[in-house]
Amino acid sequence: MITRRKLLKSLSSLPVLGGLVGTGLLTPQLVNASVTKPAARNFFKELGLRTFINAAGTYTSMTGSLMSEEVTSAITYGATEYVDLDQLQDKVGERIAELLNCEYATVSSGAFGAMTIGLAGVMCGMDNEKVSQLPDTTGLKNEVIVQEAHNIGYTHALTNTGAKLVKVKTARELEKAINKNTAMLWFLNANTEEGEIKWEEFVALGKKHNIATFIDCAADVPPVDNLFKFTKMGFDLVAFSGGKGIRGPQSAGLLLGKRAYIEAARMHTPPRGTTIARGMKVNKEEVLGMMVALEMYLQKDHEKEWELWERQIKLISDSALAVEGVETEIHVPPHANHVPSLRIKWDQKLVGISPEDARKKLMDGHPAISTVGNKEMIGITTWMMDPGQERIVAKRVREVLENS
Repeated sequence: MITRRKLLKSLSSLPVLGGLVGTGLLTPQLVNASVTKPAARNFFKELGLRTFINAAGTYTSMTGSLMSEEVTSAITYGATEYVDLDQLQDKVGERIAELLNCEYATVSSGAFGAMTIGLAGVMCGMDNEKVSQLPDTTGLKNEVIVQEAHNIGYTHALTNTGAKLVKVKTARELEKAINKNTAMLWFLNANTEEGEIKWEEFVALGKKHNIATFIDCAADVPPVDNLFKFTKMGFDLVAFSGGKGIRGPQSAGLLLGKRAYIEAARMHTPPRGTTIARGMKVNKEEVLGMMVALEMYLQKDHEKEWELWERQIKLISDSALAVEGVETEIHVPPHANHVPSLRIKWDQKLVGISPEDARKKLMDGHPAISTVGNKEMIGITTWMMDPGQERIVAKRVREVLENS
């Protein structure tokens, strides 16, 4: 586990953003990122769109997370000047690598984009002819081995390159599947518990057979130490979403790892035009915004932020429990979306509303509150809320359950 002292030491070259208070704790602003002040025009209202309190999490359909004022200021600055895109990515990549103690990095178009360009880099190296050839994989290593339990929809990012997936269940099956066409071994961190092969063994198998290993950690921040953990463990490439826990631009992400692979991955990205990733463009504003979001995230007092989330979740849980027949469960998912979360269930003989209808009432109310769940329960997280919104959510949940 990376300590707060180590984090602060590694960030000693950063400009002060909010400063430190006399007690030695970071300012509240660095515990929960402040949201940019509203614009003079209410664009969403003009368009007839309702905004909502996000009690669900960092879902793309809900536009991910909200960025801090420091991040949006970086984005605004980026819009005021011209700069060479490759040079900007070079410098920002070096900065991110310095911050995260890894060999190299680049800002990608989300974790999905990072997967596509990362694999493309492994397949083609620095050969321009091969780069332009994809998704035709003739003459290229074009197989990616993945555990069957890790084969979810997002593996489309891999097959976008023209690669084929080879699914296995055990380490023995994995080694048997390796052949002259094997390009990469791919691991989905969110499904760690579902796969038989765990991190260290997966990396060891890659090294044993001289095959690149890639781990998708899209929604795996927090904890902060995941940003350092997997490159240190030996994975050749690691991907994170930028617009989730790090609170960067929603369409940005991070690709970390070996310099040779990332430099090769960049061969597929704009400004180059005859590549499969031309449409996965990351503009200068997003590149700067992602860098600053990472700087801000590393400076947070993560322990204080966690304590805040625990208090917020307990407040909502206690409010729901005040209604007869209601049960709650506070839990923390082991990997992806690793934050204090709440499940609310009830006896419908005592509380005469279904979870689906209760969620609809929350969303249709004022203010609108977005939650997750199913036919059995309502799911709530608070990490995407502004401080104080947990009180509104607690009150509304109780009202909906009491008045059903």
